[in-house]
Amino acid sequence: MIAPFRPSVTLDNLAEVPFAIANYTDDVRIFAGCLTGRKHWPTVAVDGFPVPRLAAALAHSVLEVERVDDDAMRPRHFCRVVQEEMHAPFTGFNRAKAAVLELAILVSRLGMLPRDKIEAEIAYLSIAIEKTAGEAEKQAWDWLMQRVGDHLSVQESHGDEVRS
Repeated sequence: MIAPFRPSVTLDNLAEVPFAIANYTDDVRIFAGCLTGRKHWPTVAVDGFPVPRLAAALAHSVLEVERVDDDAMRPRHFCRVVQEEMHAPFTGFNRAKAAVLELAILVSRLGMLPRDKIEAEIAYLSIAIEKTAGEAEKQAWDWLMQRVGDHLSVQESHGDEVRS
C-alpha cells in the first residue's frame, strides 16, 4: 500500500501513471537527501514499465495500483508486485550507515525533540561516523548535520523553548 499525503508529488504521479517502483538501496545519501532537499538521483529505465528505478538500487519491485481508497488527507493506493529484480547483493549496514539512518530518523523528528536529546543522540552516533564512515557516509552525515544546525539556529534566533 502507498498512502501519500495531499498534496504531494507522489499522489500526482500515481494519478498520472498507476505504477510505482519500490527501490531497495544501501546508499545512505539517498535517505539523507530525501530529508535535505536532494531528491534528484540518477535513474534507469525499467523495461516494459513507464517508471524508472534508482540507478543505485540493489533491487527493485514494480508496483501496479489495483485500487484506491480515497481520503481527504491520505488516499490509500493498494498495489500488487508485478516484477522484482535484483541488481547487487545487500551486504548489510555497517556502523556508519546505521548511524546515518538513525540521524535521518532524528532529523525527521527535530520539531518534537528537546535540544538536549538531539545533542546526546548526535554525540553517541558521531562515534560510529568517526570510526567507520567512508566518503558517502560522511557526506550524508554532513547534509543531515546542516539540517540539525539550521533547526537549532532558528530556535535560538526566535528564542523558542525546546520541548523537554
